[in-house]
Amino acid sequence: MSAPEPGAGPSSDSAAGPVRRPARDIPRSPLTRNARLASLPLGFAGRSALRMGKRLLGQPVERLTGELQRRTGEQLFRVLGELKGGAMKFGQMLSVFEAALPPEVIGPYRAALTVLQEAAPALPAPRIHAVLAAELGADWRERFTSFDDEPAAAASIGQVHRAVWKDGRPVAVKVQYPGAGEALLGDYRQLGRLMKLFSLVTPGLDVEPMLDELRERVTEELDYRLEAAAQRAFADAFRDDAEVLVPEVIAFSERVLVTAWMEGTPLSAVIRDGTQRERDEAGLRYARFLFSGPERAGYLHADPHPGNFRMLADGRLGVIDFGAVKHLPDGFPAALGTLNRLAQLGDWGAAHELLVEEGFMRPGSEPDDTALASFLLPIATPTREDTYRFTRQWLREEVVQAVDRGPGSLLRRFNLPPSYVLVNRVVGAATAVLCQLECELPFRAEALRWLPGFATPQEAPAPA
Repeated sequence: MSAPEPGAGPSSDSAAGPVRRPARDIPRSPLTRNARLASLPLGFAGRSALRMGKRLLGQPVERLTGELQRRTGEQLFRVLGELKGGAMKFGQMLSVFEAALPPEVIGPYRAALTVLQEAAPALPAPRIHAVLAAELGADWRERFTSFDDEPAAAASIGQVHRAVWKDGRPVAVKVQYPGAGEALLGDYRQLGRLMKLFSLVTPGLDVEPMLDELRERVTEELDYRLEAAAQRAFADAFRDDAEVLVPEVIAFSERVLVTAWMEGTPLSAVIRDGTQRERDEAGLRYARFLFSGPERAGYLHADPHPGNFRMLADGRLGVIDFGAVKHLPDGFPAALGTLNRLAQLGDWGAAHELLVEEGFMRPGSEPDDTALASFLLPIATPTREDTYRFTRQWLREEVVQAVDRGPGSLLRRFNLPPSYVLVNRVVGAATAVLCQLECELPFRAEALRWLPGFATPQEAPAPA
């Protein structure tokens, strides 16, 4: 397997790798960012007026509505992707619904995200030194025997430097960009004015509570003291674990986090070059870590991007970046396991009732067994048999089957309750990673062990 990539310490975001673009390449001025965001409602208003004019000339309403939705979605995702920061994070959250959009709309959005993630801006060394002095004291260099000014990784809100702690331990030093918090939260204030646009993408989606939930989580992500607490909870929970390693937290402040450096092969390299056995082992450790985190540590690791995981020389899975977490002291929500079980039983009436009860569908919505089966069976498929082989082809086929963009589409009536925003993100993204690994796993056993509500009384495992 390949050598480790740079930045095997905690990543600043989901992006990692060499940094070559200067910070000025991504708009950071509040005036510039607000002008870009303000272009969204202006564009919407202009297109609405154009639609009205065409309608008066006799063009079919359905055709005009489809055109308006396509063009609005295209502009929406393009602007959010280009701005990065809070705007981009919100766009990433909404991307869980990307299958509802035509390919010609979502294609440019994916391309914009890829460019931004692979070429994150880096700050020059003097500005990083200033942050270190402000956070760790003017004598910050005395804490290190060496400090590499060239960042090992960088992304939207911070960058990581490799260093050696005063006791000789290799460490990763995560430093937040000055003003990152103001830029991110400013984006969310501006985005709050754009809610009516999202009804064109998914009419049933109640976006404002989702935005509030994401704003709260992002505010937490900006405070590295909270990240340090979450990482310590995971490190304690998985200490001496035979399958998972979480680097120890060494020092921290609000905008600086120092942790043990961790060498390993990035999960992306296993996806690209690993043998079948390596991919199966990596997939099992990855899935088990995400499944078990809430029960063992009280948190869900909410950024399952492959860049945040390493396969170590001793076979363990190394995990980094605990800035995005969901506090789940009672484990996964039982509704997820229950919906999975009901889908396998074909009990669509109970499934509909649970979806309404949990806020995924509005009260009074009509049950539709066919639509529910198309939507929920793909979720239940990997746990139907003792083992399951995740493939890209299966994922593509199931998405096509599950998503109907017609007027009666379940997705168009579907809502994502705020408490499920990060949980849904993890489930969807982790499934995609397992499909990239093309791994075969005893997935049903993991669901029985870690997913409340999935097991019948006869199947429930004995307490560990």
